[in-house]
Amino acid sequence: MSFALSQYIPLGTKVPFVQMRFIAFGVSAVAIVVSMAAYLMLGLNFGIDFRGGSQLQIETQGPANLTKIRTIVSDLNLGDVQVQHFGSDSIVRIRIERQAGEGTEGANAQQAAITTVKKALDANIEGVTYRATSVISPKVSGELVNAGIYAVVGALICMLIYIWFRFEWQFSVGAVVALAHDVILTIGMFSISRLEFNLSIIAAILTIVGYSMNDTVVVYDRIRENLRKYKRMSLIDVLNLSINETLSRTTITSLTTLLALLSLFFLGGEVLRGFSFAMIWGVVVGTYSSIFVAAPILLILGVNRGEFEE
Repeated sequence: MSFALSQYIPLGTKVPFVQMRFIAFGVSAVAIVVSMAAYLMLGLNFGIDFRGGSQLQIETQGPANLTKIRTIVSDLNLGDVQVQHFGSDSIVRIRIERQAGEGTEGANAQQAAITTVKKALDANIEGVTYRATSVISPKVSGELVNAGIYAVVGALICMLIYIWFRFEWQFSVGAVVALAHDVILTIGMFSISRLEFNLSIIAAILTIVGYSMNDTVVVYDRIRENLRKYKRMSLIDVLNLSINETLSRTTITSLTTLLALLSLFFLGGEVLRGFSFAMIWGVVVGTYSSIFVAAPILLILGVNRGEFEE
Protein backbone atom coordinates (compact mmCIF):
# COMPACT_ATOMS: atom_id res chain seq x y z
CA MET A 1 0.00 0.00 0.00
CA SER A 2 1.25 3.45 -0.80
CA PHE A 3 1.77 6.13 1.80
CA ALA A 4 0.18 9.09 0.00
CA LEU A 5 -0.78 11.57 2.67
CA SER A 6 0.15 14.83 0.94
CA GLN A 7 -3.47 15.32 -0.09
CA TYR A 8 -4.52 15.06 3.56
CA ILE A 9 -1.73 16.83 5.47
CA PRO A 10 0.15 19.35 3.32
CA LEU A 11 2.14 20.46 6.36
CA GLY A 12 3.80 18.49 9.13
CA THR A 13 5.68 15.19 9.27
CA LYS A 14 4.96 12.35 6.87
CA VAL A 15 7.04 9.56 8.35
CA PRO A 16 5.91 6.06 7.30
CA PHE A 17 5.97 4.59 10.81
CA VAL A 18 3.68 1.66 10.05
CA GLN A 19 5.89 0.53 7.16
CA MET A 20 8.69 0.15 9.73
CA ARG A 21 6.57 -2.19 11.86
CA PHE A 22 8.43 -5.38 10.93
CA ILE A 23 11.76 -3.87 11.98
CA ALA A 24 10.15 -2.53 15.17
CA PHE A 25 8.46 -5.85 15.95
CA GLY A 26 11.78 -7.63 15.42
CA VAL A 27 13.64 -5.24 17.73
CA SER A 28 10.91 -5.57 20.38
CA ALA A 29 10.87 -9.38 20.12
CA VAL A 30 14.65 -9.56 20.61
CA ALA A 31 14.48 -7.10 23.52
CA ILE A 32 11.70 -9.10 25.20
CA VAL A 33 13.58 -12.39 24.80
CA VAL A 34 16.76 -10.83 26.22
CA SER A 35 14.80 -9.30 29.12
CA MET A 36 13.09 -12.58 29.99
CA ALA A 37 16.37 -14.50 29.73
CA ALA A 38 18.11 -11.95 31.97
CA TYR A 39 15.32 -12.20 34.54
CA LEU A 40 15.37 -16.03 34.55
CA MET A 41 19.17 -16.27 34.67
CA LEU A 42 20.09 -13.27 36.84
CA GLY A 43 16.89 -12.41 38.66
CA LEU A 44 16.44 -9.02 40.26
CA ASN A 45 18.69 -7.30 42.75
CA PHE A 46 15.99 -7.00 45.40
CA GLY A 47 16.42 -4.27 47.97
CA ILE A 48 15.77 -4.41 51.69
CA ASP A 49 12.03 -3.91 51.09
CA PHE A 50 11.89 -7.38 49.52
CA ARG A 51 14.79 -9.23 51.16
CA GLY A 52 14.11 -8.17 54.72
CA GLY A 53 16.54 -6.61 57.17
CA SER A 54 16.88 -4.21 60.08
CA GLN A 55 15.62 -0.66 60.45
CA LEU A 56 16.63 2.13 62.81
CA GLN A 57 15.07 5.53 63.20
CA ILE A 58 17.43 8.09 64.73
CA GLU A 59 17.32 11.79 65.58
CA THR A 60 20.28 14.16 65.52
CA GLN A 61 20.91 17.55 67.03
CA GLY A 62 20.17 19.83 64.11
CA PRO A 63 19.91 18.77 60.45
CA ALA A 64 21.35 15.32 59.86
CA ASN A 65 24.34 14.85 57.57
CA LEU A 66 23.09 11.95 55.41
CA THR A 67 26.39 11.56 53.58
CA LYS A 68 28.32 11.16 56.84
CA ILE A 69 25.76 8.73 58.29
CA ARG A 70 25.71 6.68 55.10
CA THR A 71 29.52 6.49 55.08
CA ILE A 72 29.65 5.42 58.75
CA VAL A 73 27.12 2.62 58.30
CA SER A 74 28.46 1.47 54.90
CA ASP A 75 31.99 1.10 56.33
CA LEU A 76 30.65 -1.54 58.75
CA ASN A 77 30.32 -4.04 55.85
CA LEU A 78 26.83 -5.13 56.81
CA GLY A 79 25.62 -5.29 53.20
CA ASP A 80 23.17 -3.00 51.45
CA VAL A 81 22.35 0.17 53.40
CA GLN A 82 19.66 2.81 52.86
CA VAL A 83 19.81 6.17 54.64
CA GLN A 84 17.14 8.83 54.16
CA HIS A 85 15.32 11.62 55.94
CA PHE A 86 12.10 10.59 57.64
CA GLY A 87 9.66 13.42 58.24
CA SER A 88 12.17 16.16 59.12
CA ASP A 89 15.80 17.15 58.54
CA SER A 90 16.88 15.84 61.94
CA ILE A 91 15.16 12.43 61.77
CA VAL A 92 16.80 9.70 59.71
CA ARG A 93 15.72 6.19 58.77
CA ILE A 94 18.51 3.63 58.33
CA ARG A 95 17.86 0.28 56.71
CA ILE A 96 20.35 -2.58 56.71
CA GLU A 97 19.97 -5.69 54.60
CA ARG A 98 19.07 -9.00 56.22
CA GLN A 99 22.08 -10.77 57.71
CA ALA A 100 22.90 -14.40 56.97
CA GLY A 101 21.30 -17.11 59.08
CA GLU A 102 17.94 -18.72 59.74
CA GLY A 103 15.74 -18.92 62.80
CA THR A 104 17.39 -17.95 66.07
CA GLU A 105 20.77 -17.55 64.40
CA GLY A 106 19.32 -15.08 61.89
CA ALA A 107 17.50 -13.12 64.61
CA ASN A 108 20.72 -12.86 66.65
CA ALA A 109 22.61 -11.69 63.57
CA GLN A 110 20.02 -8.96 62.97
CA GLN A 111 20.27 -7.75 66.57
CA ALA A 112 24.07 -7.83 66.39
CA ALA A 113 23.95 -5.66 63.26
CA ILE A 114 21.70 -3.11 65.01
CA THR A 115 24.06 -3.03 68.00
CA THR A 116 27.07 -2.52 65.72
CA VAL A 117 25.40 0.38 63.94
CA LYS A 118 24.45 2.04 67.23
CA LYS A 119 28.00 1.83 68.53
CA ALA A 120 29.40 3.32 65.32
CA LEU A 121 26.89 6.19 65.35
CA ASP A 122 27.49 6.93 69.04
CA ALA A 123 31.23 7.10 68.40
CA ASN A 124 30.99 9.45 65.43
CA ILE A 125 27.85 11.58 65.90
CA GLU A 126 27.30 13.64 68.99
CA GLY A 127 23.88 13.65 70.62
CA VAL A 128 22.26 10.98 68.44
CA THR A 129 19.11 9.42 69.91
CA TYR A 130 17.26 6.28 68.82
CA ARG A 131 13.54 6.68 68.25
CA ALA A 132 12.77 3.12 67.12
CA THR A 133 14.37 -0.11 65.89
CA SER A 134 12.70 -2.98 64.09
CA VAL A 135 13.38 -6.07 62.01
CA ILE A 136 11.71 -6.61 58.63
CA SER A 137 11.13 -10.36 58.33
CA PRO A 138 11.46 -12.35 55.07
CA LYS A 139 7.76 -13.26 55.39
CA VAL A 140 6.75 -9.59 55.25
CA SER A 141 9.16 -9.05 52.36
CA GLY A 142 7.59 -11.95 50.45
CA GLU A 143 4.17 -10.43 50.99
CA LEU A 144 5.47 -7.15 49.54
CA VAL A 145 6.73 -8.98 46.43
CA ASN A 146 3.29 -10.53 45.92
CA ALA A 147 1.56 -7.20 46.53
CA GLY A 148 3.79 -5.55 43.91
CA ILE A 149 2.99 -8.24 41.34
CA TYR A 150 -0.73 -7.98 42.06
CA ALA A 151 -0.57 -4.19 41.70
CA VAL A 152 1.07 -4.34 38.26
CA VAL A 153 -1.19 -7.14 36.96
CA GLY A 154 -4.27 -5.38 38.37
CA ALA A 155 -3.27 -2.16 36.61
CA LEU A 156 -2.94 -4.00 33.28
CA ILE A 157 -6.35 -5.64 33.69
CA CYS A 158 -8.02 -2.32 34.56
CA MET A 159 -6.42 -0.70 31.50
CA LEU A 160 -7.65 -3.58 29.33
CA ILE A 161 -11.24 -3.07 30.54
CA TYR A 162 -11.03 0.73 30.19
CA ILE A 163 -9.82 0.65 26.58
CA TRP A 164 -12.30 -2.11 25.69
CA PHE A 165 -15.21 0.06 26.80
CA ARG A 166 -13.82 3.25 25.30
CA PHE A 167 -12.86 1.83 21.88
CA GLU A 168 -13.21 -1.81 20.81
CA TRP A 169 -11.44 -5.03 21.70
CA GLN A 170 -8.67 -4.68 19.07
CA PHE A 171 -7.60 -1.36 20.61
CA SER A 172 -7.77 -2.89 24.09
CA VAL A 173 -5.52 -5.82 23.20
CA GLY A 174 -3.10 -3.52 21.36
CA ALA A 175 -2.83 -1.19 24.35
CA VAL A 176 -2.23 -4.02 26.84
CA VAL A 177 0.37 -5.65 24.57
CA ALA A 178 2.21 -2.30 24.46
CA LEU A 179 1.98 -1.96 28.25
CA ALA A 180 3.22 -5.51 28.85
CA HIS A 181 6.05 -4.76 26.41
CA ASP A 182 7.08 -1.72 28.50
CA VAL A 183 6.89 -3.56 31.83
CA ILE A 184 8.91 -6.55 30.58
CA LEU A 185 11.65 -4.33 29.13
CA THR A 186 11.83 -2.32 32.36
CA ILE A 187 12.20 -5.45 34.49
CA GLY A 188 14.77 -6.79 32.02
CA MET A 189 16.78 -3.58 32.26
CA PHE A 190 16.90 -3.88 36.06
CA SER A 191 17.99 -7.52 35.76
CA ILE A 192 20.83 -6.59 33.42
CA SER A 193 21.93 -3.39 35.17
CA ARG A 194 21.72 -4.97 38.67
CA LEU A 195 20.27 -1.76 40.05
CA GLU A 196 18.40 -2.25 43.30
CA PHE A 197 14.76 -3.25 42.85
CA ASN A 198 12.62 -1.94 45.71
CA LEU A 199 9.14 -0.59 46.40
CA SER A 200 9.92 2.72 44.70
CA ILE A 201 10.57 0.80 41.47
CA ILE A 202 7.13 -0.79 41.74
CA ALA A 203 5.73 2.74 42.05
CA ALA A 204 7.77 3.75 38.99
CA ILE A 205 6.44 0.79 36.95
CA LEU A 206 2.84 1.71 37.83
CA THR A 207 3.60 5.30 36.81
CA ILE A 208 5.09 4.04 33.54
CA VAL A 209 1.90 2.04 32.90
CA GLY A 210 -0.18 5.19 33.30
CA TYR A 211 2.18 7.34 31.23
CA SER A 212 2.40 4.84 28.38
CA MET A 213 -1.36 4.33 28.40
CA ASN A 214 -1.92 8.08 28.17
CA ASP A 215 0.35 8.27 25.10
CA THR A 216 -1.41 5.30 23.52
CA VAL A 217 -4.90 6.70 24.14
CA VAL A 218 -3.92 9.98 22.46
CA VAL A 219 -2.86 8.07 19.34
CA TYR A 220 -5.94 5.81 19.48
CA ASP A 221 -8.26 8.81 19.79
CA ARG A 222 -6.79 10.31 16.64
CA ILE A 223 -7.04 6.96 14.83
CA ARG A 224 -10.72 6.75 15.74
CA GLU A 225 -11.34 10.32 14.54
CA ASN A 226 -9.56 9.68 11.24
CA LEU A 227 -11.37 6.39 10.66
CA ARG A 228 -14.60 8.39 10.75
CA LYS A 229 -13.19 11.28 8.73
CA TYR A 230 -11.42 9.36 5.96
CA LYS A 231 -13.70 6.42 5.27
CA ARG A 232 -12.05 5.53 1.95
CA MET A 233 -8.46 5.78 3.15
CA SER A 234 -6.68 2.48 3.71
CA LEU A 235 -6.12 1.46 7.33
CA ILE A 236 -2.34 1.65 7.00
CA ASP A 237 -2.59 5.26 5.78
CA VAL A 238 -5.03 6.15 8.57
CA LEU A 239 -2.57 4.79 11.13
CA ASN A 240 0.36 6.68 9.62
CA LEU A 241 -1.65 9.88 9.42
CA SER A 242 -2.77 9.57 13.04
CA ILE A 243 0.72 8.88 14.38
CA ASN A 244 2.16 11.82 12.45
CA GLU A 245 -0.58 14.16 13.62
CA THR A 246 0.10 13.32 17.28
CA LEU A 247 3.89 13.08 16.90
CA SER A 248 4.68 16.62 18.03
CA ARG A 249 2.53 16.24 21.14
CA THR A 250 4.11 12.87 21.96
CA THR A 251 7.72 13.95 21.49
CA ILE A 252 7.37 17.32 23.25
CA THR A 253 5.66 15.71 26.26
CA SER A 254 8.32 12.99 26.45
CA LEU A 255 11.23 15.41 26.11
CA THR A 256 9.98 17.79 28.79
CA THR A 257 9.32 14.84 31.10
CA LEU A 258 12.82 13.51 30.44
CA LEU A 259 14.38 16.87 31.29
CA ALA A 260 12.75 16.78 34.73
CA LEU A 261 13.68 13.12 35.26
CA LEU A 262 17.30 13.64 34.21
CA SER A 263 17.59 16.45 36.75
CA LEU A 264 16.14 14.10 39.37
CA PHE A 265 18.56 11.33 38.36
CA PHE A 266 21.71 13.46 38.55
CA LEU A 267 20.74 15.82 41.38
CA GLY A 268 18.20 13.85 43.44
CA GLY A 269 20.73 11.75 45.31
CA GLU A 270 21.16 8.03 45.81
CA VAL A 271 17.70 7.49 47.30
CA LEU A 272 15.90 8.65 44.13
CA ARG A 273 18.35 7.24 41.58
CA GLY A 274 16.62 3.91 41.02
CA PHE A 275 13.18 5.48 40.77
CA SER A 276 14.30 8.20 38.35
CA PHE A 277 16.23 5.68 36.22
CA ALA A 278 13.14 3.47 35.96
CA MET A 279 11.05 6.47 34.95
CA ILE A 280 13.57 7.62 32.31
CA TRP A 281 13.69 4.14 30.80
CA GLY A 282 9.90 3.86 31.00
CA VAL A 283 9.29 7.17 29.22
CA VAL A 284 11.63 6.14 26.38
CA VAL A 285 10.14 2.66 25.86
CA GLY A 286 6.60 3.97 26.47
CA THR A 287 6.96 6.55 23.70
CA TYR A 288 8.47 3.92 21.42
CA SER A 289 5.68 1.40 22.08
CA SER A 290 2.90 3.97 21.52
CA ILE A 291 4.26 4.68 18.05
CA PHE A 292 5.75 1.38 16.91
CA VAL A 293 3.72 -1.25 18.80
CA ALA A 294 0.28 -0.06 19.91
CA ALA A 295 -0.79 1.48 16.58
CA PRO A 296 0.77 -0.97 14.06
CA ILE A 297 -0.60 -3.99 15.95
CA LEU A 298 -4.09 -2.91 14.85
CA LEU A 299 -3.12 -4.04 11.34
CA ILE A 300 -2.60 -7.56 12.68
CA LEU A 301 -5.75 -7.60 14.81
CA GLY A 302 -7.89 -5.83 12.22
CA VAL A 303 -10.37 -3.05 12.89
CA ASN A 304 -14.07 -3.26 12.14
CA ARG A 305 -14.47 0.05 10.31
CA GLY A 306 -18.21 -0.32 10.41
CA GLU A 307 -18.03 0.52 14.11
CA PHE A 308 -16.89 4.03 13.15
CA GLU A 309 -19.58 4.77 10.59
CA GLU A 310 -21.79 7.65 11.63
